[in-house]
Amino acid sequence: MAFSIAIDGPAGAGKSTIARRVARQLGFIYVDTGAMYRAMAVFLLRRGISPENAEAIGKACGEADISICYQDGEQIVLLNGENVNPLLRTEQAGNMASASSVNPSVREKLVELQQKLAAKTDVVMDGRDIGTVVLRGADCKIYMTASVEVRAARRAAELLAKGEPADTAAIGRDIAARDHRDMTRETSPLRQAEDAVYLDTSDMTIEEVSDRIIAVFREKTGASQKG
Repeated sequence: MAFSIAIDGPAGAGKSTIARRVARQLGFIYVDTGAMYRAMAVFLLRRGISPENAEAIGKACGEADISICYQDGEQIVLLNGENVNPLLRTEQAGNMASASSVNPSVREKLVELQQKLAAKTDVVMDGRDIGTVVLRGADCKIYMTASVEVRAARRAAELLAKGEPADTAAIGRDIAARDHRDMTRETSPLRQAEDAVYLDTSDMTIEEVSDRIIAVFREKTGASQKG
């Protein structure tokens, strides 16, 4: 039987960092759903398609082949055979992913792939609707968040560490706007699943957060180790 951990939460909550760490510690596969949506966003941006043009998005997404593989332990996201990892974390790709992910055709294509992965292997998956839509039967569900101020500061620190400019106030406004958009969208809005554990990480270290999630997983499944 394959185990699954679903981690949901708003933009900038650190879901990807924590999910990778938890997967590594448990020996599970990490499935970065956000990266898959961002890869679709890169595809649409390259086509010059507007996020408001639902018909064009619906038609174009059928031509995008998005897959995940691992090379030397690193997750590689492939868009029509091309490694697009370096393009996924731009603000432009993030905003386009948030806007285009409401399109039913985009979501249907990616959700199907995500469910297939979870059915055959132990996974940790993070996103906006993993526990509520993609993996409703996940063994462990976490709703992870932090204050807008903390999330903006974390994002600014990431950008500065890369030598890129960072306006914390502007980042905060963008995060707040994305929160509102994600929580009010008609298709699979961001919300806490009824059986998810709420985890505010504003004052927690990465180690404390990952340890807490692993403890919750073991408590719910009785698993002391993989398998």
